Amino acid sequence: MSDDATAFSMLDPRIMDPDGEIVDRSGLSAEDVDEVVAVLEAMNEWRDTERSMSEASRRYMRLGDTDMRALRFLIAQERNGQASTPGSIAAHLGVTAAATTKLLDRLAAGGHVTRAPHPDDRRSTSIHVTAETRQSARASVGRSHARRFDAIAQLSSADRAAVLRFFRGLIDTAEWVQHDEE
Repeated sequence: MSDDATAFSMLDPRIMDPDGEIVDRSGLSAEDVDEVVAVLEAMNEWRDTERSMSEASRRYMRLGDTDMRALRFLIAQERNGQASTPGSIAAHLGVTAAATTKLLDRLAAGGHVTRAPHPDDRRSTSIHVTAETRQSARASVGRSHARRFDAIAQLSSADRAAVLRFFRGLIDTAEWVQHDEE
């Protein structure tokens, strides 16, 4: 990374924390810090890119984030031969029964899902994704997922293990922050 690029990076601790009060840079060379900042910047770019792709998919399908999460769950359940109920959707999304009813009403009104008697429990309802919505999800979300899968598949096994350790380390950091705030 050039000095000009470093000077403008809001993720660079040499700029945001020049005295090292928060970010410990001891034992790291300037080149090491440049590499860490480059990874942070790439993560930031990916987050922005993924947010844009997600928003584009939601706009394409005219749905909100929770609606999309529900549809992904329903599609996965159907592919695995599992019947989905309002209760299973609520549990997956972590929302109330009332919120699930509103969600399903909205999805049904938009032509995304249908309700039918549950095949094994006559007291329950099963929820099914319409063929048109399944096709739209495949065209938008499915193709994006396939491209991400391909990018990861092209890495060596050792590189995938390093990426996995990296993400698990980030997750551990987030858990640490959550526990620290309690």
